[in-house]
Amino acid sequence: MSSTTTPNSIPSAVRPVVAVALDGAGWHPAAWREPAARPEALTDPHYWVDLARRAEAGLVDLVTFEDSFGLPTVPYDDPDGERVDRVRVRLDAELVAARVAPATRHVGLVPVVTTTHTEPFHVSKALATLDHTSRGRAGWQVRVSAVAADAALTGRREVPEVAFEDFLAVRGAEHVADLFDEAVAVVDTVRALWDSWEDDAEIRDAATRRFIDRDKVHRVDAETPWFSVRGPSITPRPPQGQPVVTLLAHAAIPYEAAARAGDVVFVTPADDAGAPAVLADVRAAEERVGRTGEPLRVVADLAVVLDTPGERGADRLARLDDRAGGPWVTDVRVVVGSAAEVADVVEAWVRLGYDGVRLRPAVLPDDLDAITADLLPELRRRGLARTSYDADGATLRGLLGLPADVPNRFAAV
Repeated sequence: MSSTTTPNSIPSAVRPVVAVALDGAGWHPAAWREPAARPEALTDPHYWVDLARRAEAGLVDLVTFEDSFGLPTVPYDDPDGERVDRVRVRLDAELVAARVAPATRHVGLVPVVTTTHTEPFHVSKALATLDHTSRGRAGWQVRVSAVAADAALTGRREVPEVAFEDFLAVRGAEHVADLFDEAVAVVDTVRALWDSWEDDAEIRDAATRRFIDRDKVHRVDAETPWFSVRGPSITPRPPQGQPVVTLLAHAAIPYEAAARAGDVVFVTPADDAGAPAVLADVRAAEERVGRTGEPLRVVADLAVVLDTPGERGADRLARLDDRAGGPWVTDVRVVVGSAAEVADVVEAWVRLGYDGVRLRPAVLPDDLDAITADLLPELRRRGLARTSYDADGATLRGLLGLPADVPNRFAAV
């Protein structure tokens, strides 16, 4: 795709999403050993505030915060977590987002929260609180856990170990389907808890001594094979009504889960040749589950190693791979080079019908700075990224073009 495309080539009504995925010192396993990396700061809240502010300064739509229920591992690199040259610490992603919220004004905040070993009531309250503290900029990346060691951390249930290859299979293992069925049930229950307070349930009238209207606070009464929740929530309905729900998906079963429960799905096309098939698979999953209303926003993940002042991306990657002891193997396409080269890939995929990209910086803050300083201006020049936050309102739903007025399932018609 030519880098001379005019800014009017992509209509503003379908402006692509540009998201950034934040994880530790960066997505490359040797990122923490780079000169500009700050491994000692990975548990410092100021580090995460700084990264989010850099992304916001570049007019990024949203940032995601990675998390895992147990010890961080890389299934295609170090599945057992035995290597000592990998980052092995994480803060709670939802709490990091809560810390970042008052320090930012526009960018969407989407933490990973695992469904397999967490209570839906607590998840709903935490994410509703994030939406209140961010004034409507909260989202949720749903994650499942198929690791027996994770289950042992709570001791409440046993989870059969599922190989990473089973998640990538067309239908996956039987237990994979069960995990995603549970995740869908958790999302539906969390959504119901968000609706359990109608928008005008709070009266706050000291003169009549009425704080709430009890008729507008509703029980949820969810019964599933995995959990039961009575409700209602103790947190008023979030400012967005329904914060944005996202999932990362690699194959048919998670595509279907995203179509049943999500607003956005992050997908992982390996190359240009396979990108149309991934998009078609997602649309087919929507048809299989009978999704109606808003179609899924389909956002493609890209890992990026960008040229920086004084050093080519290819040289940076070679150094990182040498420190890691081998080539970087990951679940997404790795794009190495200039901002124009990365923009070519983004433009090609948007023209196929993708709703945008989520960029995984190889090294933080180096690649994040290159994204905001070089790549985003190039995307804006091609009409592929926003030029301001003002046009789309103050919420994450507004930034993503999702309906702002979300009906409450319990409210009287």
